[in-house]
Amino acid sequence: MKAILHENLVKGRVYLLLSLFLTSFLFAVSCSVEENVENEEVEDEASLPVSVLEPVQRDLAEIKESGVLRMITYYSSNTYFLNQGIEVGFEYELVKEFARENDLALEVVIVGADENPFDLLNSGQGDLIAANYTITPERRDIVRFTRPYNLVDQMLVFSSQAPEQPQTLEELSGSGISVSVRRNSSYFSRLQDLIDEGYEIDINIMPDAIDTEAALMQVGEGELMATVADDNMFDAANRYMDGLFPGPKIAERDTIAWAIRQNAPDLESTMNRFLYKHFRFTDDRENPRRSTFLNILRKRYFEESRQIAEFYNPEWQYQTIGIISPYDDIVKSVADSLNLDWLMLTAMIAQESSFNPNSKSWAGAVGLMQVIPRFVETEYEQLYDPVTNIKEGARIIKEHLSHYSYMDSTNQWQMALATYNVGQGHMADARRLVIDQNKNPNEWENVSGALLMLMQRRYYQEARYGFARGIEPVQYVKEIMNRYRTYEAIIALAENQQRGSISNAMISTGLSN
Repeated sequence: MKAILHENLVKGRVYLLLSLFLTSFLFAVSCSVEENVENEEVEDEASLPVSVLEPVQRDLAEIKESGVLRMITYYSSNTYFLNQGIEVGFEYELVKEFARENDLALEVVIVGADENPFDLLNSGQGDLIAANYTITPERRDIVRFTRPYNLVDQMLVFSSQAPEQPQTLEELSGSGISVSVRRNSSYFSRLQDLIDEGYEIDINIMPDAIDTEAALMQVGEGELMATVADDNMFDAANRYMDGLFPGPKIAERDTIAWAIRQNAPDLESTMNRFLYKHFRFTDDRENPRRSTFLNILRKRYFEESRQIAEFYNPEWQYQTIGIISPYDDIVKSVADSLNLDWLMLTAMIAQESSFNPNSKSWAGAVGLMQVIPRFVETEYEQLYDPVTNIKEGARIIKEHLSHYSYMDSTNQWQMALATYNVGQGHMADARRLVIDQNKNPNEWENVSGALLMLMQRRYYQEARYGFARGIEPVQYVKEIMNRYRTYEAIIALAENQQRGSISNAMISTGLSN
């Protein structure tokens, strides 16, 4: 048992590599569609490639009505990633604080290999893009930006394996060194401006799935000769990546902000008030003032990245595919034995204990799934054993699912999760209250509203089990369902990586058609 846990914990420490190697494989598979763009070809592309031109109507009122704020981002160490199964990242933590202050659950929408973040935003699949985006005129044609929360310099970064590492734009001009950037990036726009100014720069267009962090990895490994990065991202990456050579700055004091739909003024003003508390600067953009909270985030993700550095040990490259937490193997085994969705169990563990097997709540619930001792026959001390605890928690949620087996899958899980959190008695009271309102008691939307009503005296005084802090199970269900969808996206990325590596292997051995 200890050996299995040790192996899982080693794996768990390194799954952050997932983002880089996902994008690295995607890059290799996509090489055939990449192209070196001649200067005149670059100039012909006047706007960003988007397919959704009219944004859906979803302002702050609609977001609050749904209770969920959806954040569009990339899976990388400075935006969003999993650390021992827990969601972290500079952008994630900043957006999560905004969501918390506005009583919203946060759902992460990861940009897929063939997806455009601007289309995801304007189609309503997300509510903001939080991905270290620079404000540019080209982007302003498509979206609105909040007030800034950071200032950065754009800099060229060369591979130490490149024939030369120019230290000025004059040295780069006409050198034949291709600078690889995404078409929808601010770096592309800045390089175009330099071309307009007379510099001869070869631009290599990368797939949108290759974010700045992945591009830096490719440069460090010598697969790309050069790219562009913000100085804070380069400083962080340079701590754990070899082979990077800093070049000249191509832009200074660029503003970084969140992108939102153009028809969401209430969301914009609310976000601006939030960001104003954390970041301010003068007209000359010198000496910006940051809140303590923002300084902590900057230090954690950009200035002191020791924890990130150890995740990037190349020896672990092939051990990280599809890993969510250190307990994946145990959860999968237990889930298979009970015909349960292992990702849903994992999302429950994240919500219940943050993957801490020694966790104990004020109510006496213990272990990974916060099992209450009186509801099981297992000895108390055994509940701190991960395998035992997961088995007992899975057994309990299975019983709740069986109780709601006549419902569709989504309502069944939502009801079962709420019951796991608040108990069968309060759930029965809530469903009776729904019936009294002549609504369907088998719809979670109705029951969740009734749970909130059980916090009011005029309703709970008539309930069999009395007062219920209904906001807790409602938030509990939202958080788990949101996290589950994010885990699904991460697994899908991992499967794409595996398919890409298999395709490459077939090509290299001559097995493909």
